[in-house]
Amino acid sequence: MIRVRFLRTFDETLTGLPAKEQARARSAVSGLLDYFGGGPKPTGLGLRKLKGSCWEVRAGLGNRIFFLLDGDLATFILIGNHDAIRRQLHRR
Repeated sequence: MIRVRFLRTFDETLTGLPAKEQARARSAVSGLLDYFGGGPKPTGLGLRKLKGSCWEVRAGLGNRIFFLLDGDLATFILIGNHDAIRRQLHRR
């Protein structure tokens, strides 16, 4: 079983999106958590390890979800475009 933590930065970037993009992001997180729980790997999410414990998953065409996976803890950091994810990655 995976534990989940959503940082304030994730919540802020999520609520800053239009409703349709928020729904895509929530769906991506839900599919990812189902997969971590033993479900099938969702198609179209583009789950990708970036470096160390840093990962990203697609939440639509222009947005990605940046999260850390450390053992059984997934910490969701932010939702943003490619550049925002790269900036976050370079901070780690």
